[in-house]
Amino acid sequence: MSTTQSERLRELLEPLVTSQGLDLEEIAVDSVGRKRVLSVIVDSDTGADLDQIADVSRALSAKLDESDAMGEGEYTLEVGTPGAERALTEHRHYVRATGRLVKFQLHEGGEIVARILGVDDDGLDVEVPGVKGRKATARRLAFADIDKARVQVEFNRKDSDVDSDVAKDMKKEEEA
Repeated sequence: MSTTQSERLRELLEPLVTSQGLDLEEIAVDSVGRKRVLSVIVDSDTGADLDQIADVSRALSAKLDESDAMGEGEYTLEVGTPGAERALTEHRHYVRATGRLVKFQLHEGGEIVARILGVDDDGLDVEVPGVKGRKATARRLAFADIDKARVQVEFNRKDSDVDSDVAKDMKKEEEA
């Protein structure tokens, strides 16, 4: 998809998505054989349920039908939410991922896997899980130090409570 088409689609569709209480996260046009697929990814701080997805899909479809943004020819509109292993690229993504396990690629090289405990304007407070019976450790990551970040899928998380021992310790230090 050309930059101009992407920008044009975003300008056309973003106000509709926003009016539905959602954020427009991504737009992609892919060719599948002779057909084109317009994928629109939406999200919000509280997530998006199926009713919201259906409503925004109908609104986007109507808007696209009345414009020439997709040009001539058939296309399929797909509206969905980010996947389970979403990339974190915006401040709001990190806030929404609080409590989740994330793999961070750092600018200095190397990577860490840690749980996001808190987010502010400058960076993140994270908990690096302990290995082989060791206790988890707290760490501060500045946004400037993060090259890439991606949420990790957890199948057998033992502690579903975000308020872990490390988080409790950090709160005590802040209160002191």
